[in-house]
Amino acid sequence: MSKFEERLAALGVTLPDAPAPAANYVPYVQVGDILYVSGQLSKDDSGLLIGKLGDTMDTAAGAAAARACAINLLAQVKAACGGDLDRLVRVVKLGGFVNSTPDFTDQPTVINGASDLIGEALGDAGQHARAAVSAAALPLGVAVEIEGIFQIK
Repeated sequence: MSKFEERLAALGVTLPDAPAPAANYVPYVQVGDILYVSGQLSKDDSGLLIGKLGDTMDTAAGAAAARACAINLLAQVKAACGGDLDRLVRVVKLGGFVNSTPDFTDQPTVINGASDLIGEALGDAGQHARAAVSAAALPLGVAVEIEGIFQIK
């Protein structure tokens, strides 16, 4: 088990198998030592986490959905690294999309659900740039979708 997976386990997180793409795209693309991971939907063991922030879902539930996205992102990174998450050098940037009403303005707090998990699990390697934006709708009605850029060795 990698050092990052040990830290995740201490947080009660076991990485799932990398989710299959939901449409016509690849889950990740590697260019040199940079790994671009396609947007990961808010999905956990119970299924898709569906909702609209500011309407059917509160900020805490949205942050939990973002946390699920982060877990799926790390699962994709592990798959791209041939199962060795210790090949991860750092998280470069996350792009977070929040399914929210026009008057909802707490997208950064929602995406903190992902940033907090990544920071706790990866330490300095998890410090990243980020965007947190509103979306009128997301695929399959999910609450959150997050894409990521990573440096690997």
